[in-house]
Amino acid sequence: MNPTTAWALETPSAEERVSPVAPIWAVVLAGGEGVRLRPLVRRLFGHERPKQYVPLLGPDSLLRQTLKRVGRVIPPERTVVVTRAEHAPYVASELPDGPAPHVLLQPEERGTGAAVLFAAHRIREWDPSATLAFFPSDHFVLEEDTFLAHVGKVAAFVARHPERLVLLAARPTMPESEYGWVKPGTPVGETTDAPVYNVQGFLEKPERENAERCLATGWLWNTFAFVTSLPTLLNVGRELLPAVDARLQLIGAFAGSRHEGWAIRQAYAVIQPSDFSRGVLERKPACLAVSALPRLTWSDLGTPRRVVDVASNLLVRPAWLTAARATVAVESSLLKRRRIS
Repeated sequence: MNPTTAWALETPSAEERVSPVAPIWAVVLAGGEGVRLRPLVRRLFGHERPKQYVPLLGPDSLLRQTLKRVGRVIPPERTVVVTRAEHAPYVASELPDGPAPHVLLQPEERGTGAAVLFAAHRIREWDPSATLAFFPSDHFVLEEDTFLAHVGKVAAFVARHPERLVLLAARPTMPESEYGWVKPGTPVGETTDAPVYNVQGFLEKPERENAERCLATGWLWNTFAFVTSLPTLLNVGRELLPAVDARLQLIGAFAGSRHEGWAIRQAYAVIQPSDFSRGVLERKPACLAVSALPRLTWSDLGTPRRVVDVASNLLVRPAWLTAARATVAVESSLLKRRRIS
């Protein structure tokens, strides 16, 4: 990222707004604890709520920014937020006054494998042949029109090829050693303007030397945003996370009844933690493909360094970046650490 360049968040005119994509469901994953950002959140805001419920980059929290972004093309009735029961008060404060997305509350933290499949099983009750787009709630995307247009193109590809799960990957700008990297292989199809590739390999948080090699040889950053059909996702869950899938499937028998909450608690009491990246994506199932996002400004806001980096380059900087001398000291310390690393 160029420190001399200031970014302005998009405010598109009516003519520039993204047209709605073909009917798809959005799933926003918001159950993380944001442990690495907790010291920064505590210092800046005086509390330890998870980062997705904090206004780090402006007046809106990261979750609300994500919901506004998604809401430009996918209506709330086809949007699902997956979080944890203990986050319910935070989520409630982030929902709009009008139509709101569905909120799925997990009784306990069981990892992204359970979160993804919990959403899939619930959506199956409403739309068994749905196309699904998954989005983490703690990402920064500057060129939202470009990003959403690409999601629409990948969704159209999945509609034509429902057997595919297509990972969205960002084009790297530096040898980032704290991201996951994915290596595209041979083309398996194309959207209206770019190939879709199979996946040759993954590399999670590589050492600097390996990250530089990835950057030089065409690897991409794994954003963990992906698009797939519901049947394909359920099939891959059944195959690669069978114990998790089996427990979640049992909840369906109690859907809509007064025992549903009990069934969810029982399922989560015995489910073992699972990571969707490690348990599914990195095992490279036959359905997996990857699509490179157009060149845009994307960041996973997982560390204080990345948050300060993004905030420092915004045209309108967050109030916390300049409001207090102590905060500026935090910023300087983080940037100094970044230059040393």
